[in-house]
Amino acid sequence: MIDLKTVRDSPDLVRTSQRSRGEDPGLVDALLAADAERRAAIVEADALRSEQKALGKQVGKAQGDDKQALLAKGKELAEQVKAAVARQSEADAAAAKAHRAISNIVADGAPAGGEDDYVVLEHVGEPRDIENPKDHLELGESLGLLDMERGAKVSGSRFYFLTGQGAQLQLALLNMAAAKATANGFTLMIPPVLVRPEVMEGTGFLGAHADEVYHLDKDDDLYLVGTSEVPLAGYHMDEILDLSDGPKRYAGWSTCFRREAGSYGKDTRGIIRVHQFDKVEGFVYCRPEDAEAEHQRLLGWEKDMLAAIDVPYRVIDVAGGDLGSSASRKYDCEAWVPTQGTYRELTSTSNCTTFQARRLSIRYRDENGKSQTAATLNGTLATTRWLVAILENHQQPDGSVRLPAELAKFVGTDVLTPR
Repeated sequence: MIDLKTVRDSPDLVRTSQRSRGEDPGLVDALLAADAERRAAIVEADALRSEQKALGKQVGKAQGDDKQALLAKGKELAEQVKAAVARQSEADAAAAKAHRAISNIVADGAPAGGEDDYVVLEHVGEPRDIENPKDHLELGESLGLLDMERGAKVSGSRFYFLTGQGAQLQLALLNMAAAKATANGFTLMIPPVLVRPEVMEGTGFLGAHADEVYHLDKDDDLYLVGTSEVPLAGYHMDEILDLSDGPKRYAGWSTCFRREAGSYGKDTRGIIRVHQFDKVEGFVYCRPEDAEAEHQRLLGWEKDMLAAIDVPYRVIDVAGGDLGSSASRKYDCEAWVPTQGTYRELTSTSNCTTFQARRLSIRYRDENGKSQTAATLNGTLATTRWLVAILENHQQPDGSVRLPAELAKFVGTDVLTPR
């Protein structure tokens, strides 16, 4: 949730943010009205409780008919207090719902608009001139790395097997990410991939994109995570952190699950858009004033990883309407995919400011010992989709794939050759 004080003091700022996202600015007015009703309900309930307390003191001193009259009035007042408390409870719930309906405030400088309104910040590397390039699926099958047919037989469409050196290549990629993360001060974590509703909702994944999340209902009421950002955000839920030595950084290695609802017909070939994949995700807790600098550090670590796999890529500043409800600003790194003649997302790093931490009650103590809401950030360090860019950009005319030196160290071979 955004800071309610910001909504009260600067409603136009929040309305502008809503417009930048392509969302309803009227939600701001709905929240202000609900907040006013909640505060009025609190005043009413408090006044009646105070009156009830004062009456109780009078009853203790009264006698005879006066006491009976006061007791009768006390009974009537008790009903009024009960009704006022009920109204306060309803007003609290309505205000909380209105509060959660508003997305994070888009950062100054982030572009407005939708998915296609991003701004390209830089290009790194030049695409190779590859004559008649094969796509990653054709390469993966000829090299014995990938089996989509049996994946579909076992689990349905958009599932797959990584086989032989394909499995080794993914493990090498993720191990390289884990090694780089730990060398940069991240604590490596293997988190649960099933989380409670309050954790999934607290991170902002049960809003507009709830239909993309797998839910185990009936006796479980648990959600399969689409990123280890979710359990890592929940790791310090309801805690007060010690950030006196700087940010807390975690790298979560997990399998991730996405229903990809609404994406049928797009990227159905190969492993660009699938229901299950593995990922190493960086996650940071810090003071709000440190979040912007930490965001740049996350982007820098992502670029170091992309340099290690030696693929051409660009960095984009994602527009407000494509941020997701939790993010204030997001940078994506998109790698060149030769057979598509375009750039496709490999990494994403988001500054969620205090939005998630406020929902999950994650705080820290400032220099005066006062409890404050922390900031959270996340960023991709490696994922299964990277295999697409690695295979296509490093393919050779004979159908082999030459691996970049740093990745080859983790795989144990320089060249993947057709079976």
